Amino acid sequence: MNPFSKFNKWFNLAKKEYEYDHTAFALSTCVENKPFVRMVLLKKILNDGYVFFTNLKSDKGKQFLKNNNLAMCFYWPTLDKQVRIVGKGEIIKEIDSDSYFSTRLRGSQIGAWASEQSSNIKNRKYLISRYKNFEKKFKNMQIPRPPHWVGVKVVPREFEFWQNADYRLHKREVFFLKNKTWCKKILSP
Repeated sequence: MNPFSKFNKWFNLAKKEYEYDHTAFALSTCVENKPFVRMVLLKKILNDGYVFFTNLKSDKGKQFLKNNNLAMCFYWPTLDKQVRIVGKGEIIKEIDSDSYFSTRLRGSQIGAWASEQSSNIKNRKYLISRYKNFEKKFKNMQIPRPPHWVGVKVVPREFEFWQNADYRLHKREVFFLKNKTWCKKILSP
């Protein structure tokens, strides 16, 4: 089975049966041998990768710009399934980021301008004030996408599908690229 097809099958099952947000995944970056991880949301599934959106001025954005090797991990505990993906990130076309940005709630669009993501702020009042200023600035007009707010596509080079099993004899299938062909191996739990 193609790993993209298997991912889609598990993802669709999670969409149907997982009671929480099935699009949430842990995203890992690494800079200067120091790993970082945070939860983000998957926004697009493409034929060759998976897209999330971020502010390039944020910590995660800066880390990605320094090292585009990324790892994703989806965990759906009530389904006893996990998918780990390792790959390279690349910024998607501006027109595609614009298109997705235009579908966001207006308040979230303003928030993308107001938040100087990951920077130190005096207090929450400062953030709310920035939000209100941008709300006034964009009153009665379409809100453009901030140039630093982009989609990042993770192009996989490895998938691991993990499924819980009795007695900790979990099922682990790894798909990896070898000479541009997907190969499969089974790992002991």
